[in-house]
Amino acid sequence: MSAESSVLSASAHQASAPSLSSITFEYLDAPQTLLGDSLRHRSMVWTRNGHGLVGFGTAARLHTHGEERFARARAWFAQVIEAADIIDPINRPGSGLVSFGSFAFSFTSVFESRMIIPQLVVGRDEQGAWITVTGTAEELRDLTYEQALARVNAAMEDAAIAATDPGAIKLTSGQLTAGSYVEAVRKALGHFEERGISKLVLARDVLAHSTSPIDLSAVAHALTERYADCWTYSVDGLVGATPEMLVRVTDGLAEARVLAGTLDRAAAGAADPEFAQHRLFEDPKQRNEHQLAIDSLTDSLNPISHGMSAPKEPFILQLPNVWHLASDVRAQLRADATGALPSALDVAEIFHPTAAVCGTPTKKAGVLLRELEGLDRGPYAGPVGWVDSRGDGEFGIALRGGILEDEKLMRLYAGCGIVPGSVPEDELAESWAKMRPMRQALGAE
Repeated sequence: MSAESSVLSASAHQASAPSLSSITFEYLDAPQTLLGDSLRHRSMVWTRNGHGLVGFGTAARLHTHGEERFARARAWFAQVIEAADIIDPINRPGSGLVSFGSFAFSFTSVFESRMIIPQLVVGRDEQGAWITVTGTAEELRDLTYEQALARVNAAMEDAAIAATDPGAIKLTSGQLTAGSYVEAVRKALGHFEERGISKLVLARDVLAHSTSPIDLSAVAHALTERYADCWTYSVDGLVGATPEMLVRVTDGLAEARVLAGTLDRAAAGAADPEFAQHRLFEDPKQRNEHQLAIDSLTDSLNPISHGMSAPKEPFILQLPNVWHLASDVRAQLRADATGALPSALDVAEIFHPTAAVCGTPTKKAGVLLRELEGLDRGPYAGPVGWVDSRGDGEFGIALRGGILEDEKLMRLYAGCGIVPGSVPEDELAESWAKMRPMRQALGAE
């Protein structure tokens, strides 16, 4: 089954959904390194600590944009599920029919948000591994496990690119230069009181030019090895390793990891064992920034949940490049009038954008952000992840990543939370620290 044989596409204006069949098999004797071994240039990826999903090919896809991008995606996927014949004896989050998704940060973006149902998915969790094959009923008639495994092996070969020596990387300014970013931070600080804003997240971009084609599988491999505790993602050229879970939904339980407050581990004095405690946990500016992000998320979660658990104190999350203040929030979702629980995609729309990537209050911050940033974020800081036919799924915030704009060019993004007392030059330095994972993965240190 080639990548082109059964691709069914839909634009934002097409209401009809494809008629698909999906069969899941237990992956027998799967190696512990299964997902890492499966990474390819054109594969779709969502993995953390060796668990997650890798997808190949396209059985169906939707592209959409604008204010209704989430609503159209939800409606399309609901129609797909209703029409689909799904055989799934595994019946665990991520098994059965699955769609990967990547959404633009802003409704004004020219980037097309997308939902992609792979032809093949390899999955692994704590209980084991599986293969899901999706296509037309004719393509899947009498499909055996051995045939499914053979298709996976063929798809991995098809999704690879010829091995080449890594190219030399040159970094240049993107839509917002370093000097322009510092000036934007200064302007933001001057607008807070008159606009009624307590926090604004400003992003900048950098272009990575390579002398050779950039292999996304090599980038993803490097990220999974160095940032194993983050969620490595790759969807249609968007690749990165996010430390921030926007939402995970499992059988009606919603969980999120909120990050706000950052300290560079390469900063002077970082070798002191108490450095992060003093400069991050005990810093009123950092704690205030974190609390604003927590309040933003819990305010969004309250109307659709009960039994919320949010810690009174954050913890310090140590990553190879930075420390963050982090809090894990969980709650049981409420069913609607029909008895249906919100899906991961539903909750992702409700949560997005959080204060951690936009500001507080969110709507006012979003207006000022568009005035000062001077760039189209595209999918940066938008939801990225997957949802299955049960509504279970995981969407992270597309941070610490970049998007491949052509085979030798990748655009990297980073953003910083600006609050009263922020120092513009310090925020610029923090943005470089947040780009470090991708610079390392590209060999552009």
